[in-house]
Amino acid sequence: MTDTTLILGRASADTASGDQSWLTSLADWTVSLMEVIGPVGAGIAIALENLFPPLPSEVVLPMAGLTASRGSFTLFEALLWTTLGSVIGAFALYGLGRWLGAERLRAIAAKIPLLHPEDIDRTVAWFQRHGGKAVFFGRMVPIFRSLISIPAGVAKMPVWRFGLLTGAGSLIWNTIFVLAGYLLGENWHVIEQYADILQYVVIAAVGVGTAWFLYSRIRALLASRRDA
Repeated sequence: MTDTTLILGRASADTASGDQSWLTSLADWTVSLMEVIGPVGAGIAIALENLFPPLPSEVVLPMAGLTASRGSFTLFEALLWTTLGSVIGAFALYGLGRWLGAERLRAIAAKIPLLHPEDIDRTVAWFQRHGGKAVFFGRMVPIFRSLISIPAGVAKMPVWRFGLLTGAGSLIWNTIFVLAGYLLGENWHVIEQYADILQYVVIAAVGVGTAWFLYSRIRALLASRRDA
């Protein structure tokens, strides 16, 4: 058994309880992947995290730093491959957005209650004005770091610009968590406490925004029926 696995085992023993058990299993799988195929494994894990947002980068990235601290590969390789994985995963969702396109989304919106085709037009127009900031900073926000790639594709952001902004934002986010795992070692899971706070804030903001949108649309719908 390697030193990395021993360290992970001690960390897992401290954190594996209730809903955290699947996180420790994910961490175990991530370390095993990196030990088998090196830093490329870190890139694969992060690419999958982009495609499946429920996989938390806050667990995968510290594992890359932890494995690098044990000498399996260098810190530079950890940062390089996790950033490449982020960009590749983001481009997959960007491609999905380009394939869907504004016209398909308009047709879908027309069939969904409380949505209007004009909502798609406004979203695309907003993204064309502010999409650069949205992509760059969105890469540092849980949940949105993956989903922001889809509207970028719908709005047909230039490929080179999307790649540059995604790479820059991903490098900042990845560096924070990879360094945390590298420096904290077996105490890597401490970073989860702070990452969870940010995630809860994002979820709460999304919930409030969704509730306000539904309230506004339902009120407008009822008012139009009264006037009819």
